[in-house]
Amino acid sequence: MKALQSAQKSSVLDLKAIVLLTVLCASWGLQQVTIKIANQGVSPILQSGIRSVGAAILVWIWMTACREPLFKKDGTLWWGIGIGFLFSGEFILIYWGLVFTNASRAVIFLYMSPFVVALGSQFFIPGEHLRKIQIMGLCCAFTGIVIAFWESLSFPTYKMLIGDCMLAIAAVLWGAVTVMIKASPLAGIGHSKTLLYQLGVSALVLPAASIVMNERGIVLMTPLIALCLAYQAVWVAFITYLVWFWLIRHYPVSRIASFTFLTPIFGVLAGGLLLNEPVSKSLLLALLLVGTGIYLVNRPDVNHASEQ
Repeated sequence: MKALQSAQKSSVLDLKAIVLLTVLCASWGLQQVTIKIANQGVSPILQSGIRSVGAAILVWIWMTACREPLFKKDGTLWWGIGIGFLFSGEFILIYWGLVFTNASRAVIFLYMSPFVVALGSQFFIPGEHLRKIQIMGLCCAFTGIVIAFWESLSFPTYKMLIGDCMLAIAAVLWGAVTVMIKASPLAGIGHSKTLLYQLGVSALVLPAASIVMNERGIVLMTPLIALCLAYQAVWVAFITYLVWFWLIRHYPVSRIASFTFLTPIFGVLAGGLLLNEPVSKSLLLALLLVGTGIYLVNRPDVNHASEQ
């Protein structure tokens, strides 16, 4: 409990956190484009495994340079292995689920994750109970996502339902990882080590899963594909994930999770700008609803502020 209280420095998001979260969501949205490009030469789950291997090496170098202990006995080993397996399972389900359903449907089910975080916070993280207006904000932001991808919500086939269920489970795993990091002894260790747990386990699990699922592996490697893989490993899995775990340590997870609704919006915009994919007019309404929802979730509690 003391570790949790010392780790959380602020009960609201300040300007620094808002800017960082916006950059993270834009980076993750752009990652969707790099994955599509790299898919031309590298199979999806192996691609994710390569990302984890590369980023894990970078985190290890970072921790060594900063003289952060790698093998200190702090009671977090099994917790770390646990979030590593959850993280691996999340990406296996995402990429495998996309075999059964289309990407735009997948976005809607995957971004149920902030609701999982909100629910988990109520039970496992002291002091992070959402008010009614914050719950309304989550619903507003999720409505924006549904509107942005409404055209893909045709009556599903049996095959699509399988993929939808897999993406919904992936959303639960994503939310569970976020809550577990904040509610467990992992909250009391450095965010670099927390990330290394996830990357280290997934660096072993994801390539093995690629082999078991009989993926095609690497069939083409061009400078552009290599650049896309480097972006995913260096910028996304190393730098942005370090920042994300730092944010989890210092701010309420239910508030920062609401910002992830921006990621698919940025993904659509990046696809339109870089891949000439169609961008619907409803995207502006979706962006407005997502922005409003994020505001409501992060709106300061006036009564609580006056008590302080």
